[in-house]
Amino acid sequence: MASGTILSIVILFIAIAIVVKGVRIVQQSETMVIERLGRYHKTLAAGINIIIPIVDRPRPIAWRSLREQSGRRVIQYTNKERVDMRETVFDFPKQGVITKDNVVTEINALIYFQVVDPIKAIYEINNLPNAIEKLTQTTLRNVIGELELDECLTSRDTINMKLRTILDEATNKWGVKVNRVELQDINPPMDIKEAMEKQMRAERTRRAQIIEAEGMKRAAILQAEGQRDAEINEAEGNRQSRVLRAQGDAEARLAIAEAEAEAIRRIADAVSSTKADPTQYLIAVRYIETLEQILREGGAGSKTVFMPYEASGLMSSVGGLKELLDASK
Repeated sequence: MASGTILSIVILFIAIAIVVKGVRIVQQSETMVIERLGRYHKTLAAGINIIIPIVDRPRPIAWRSLREQSGRRVIQYTNKERVDMRETVFDFPKQGVITKDNVVTEINALIYFQVVDPIKAIYEINNLPNAIEKLTQTTLRNVIGELELDECLTSRDTINMKLRTILDEATNKWGVKVNRVELQDINPPMDIKEAMEKQMRAERTRRAQIIEAEGMKRAAILQAEGQRDAEINEAEGNRQSRVLRAQGDAEARLAIAEAEAEAIRRIADAVSSTKADPTQYLIAVRYIETLEQILREGGAGSKTVFMPYEASGLMSSVGGLKELLDASK
């Protein structure tokens, strides 16, 4: 009785162990590749799955992990039963590459990829992370070798796109989708860095001088244009002033002439009834005005005595003036 009980307990424990071993819980975004007697059987989806222990077993996949050792990161490859279907990033160590102009440069690259077919990722390649790393390094050398250093520093987007295209095409048969490749660091040699810094400073100085020269040129042009406009405006103002002054003088002279004509007309009307000559009257008046002006200009202390050239004519003019005055009375 005791032996039968013990055997039943043993069988029960074995059955429980088989059931527990046959139940596999797969997390979301993970999967498991199951082999039955060494051949591919099925791929487990997320959730609870039942397999036959001993007959069925998961096929492990090599995976890459980083661990800290003596203050630095060390790459370690381990075997995992579960295949992670999420996007994964690999940070590769710096490697020296030679550019087209024979400059040795250290470059650190990042690659973002995702396993889309776990069957190919297990059966088409032996060590998937190592293969991706080596393929990235060799492809990076080839791409950088076709470019000069200046192009490498200024064309990162072009390099990233080219690397992604090549790696995605190469890893397609491994069931991997390369989503993105980034060049994290590009470190030229120290002497090249110093030469590039000098070149950059010289280029900035040149640009500053060009900008300053262009500013001075523009300022000189604006100043010349302003001076030209000012001279044009001044000339136009002077012209208009002279025109207006000439018009004023003409109008003044015309007014004076009209006034004199009116005076002559009135004098002629006044003496028309007498025998006096109006011409002699006007000459006498102008003669007297001229003498008055000469005496005024000579001054009170002047010793010069002005005598008329024709005293008789003057007297006759004065006589005519007297007759005209008497006639008018």
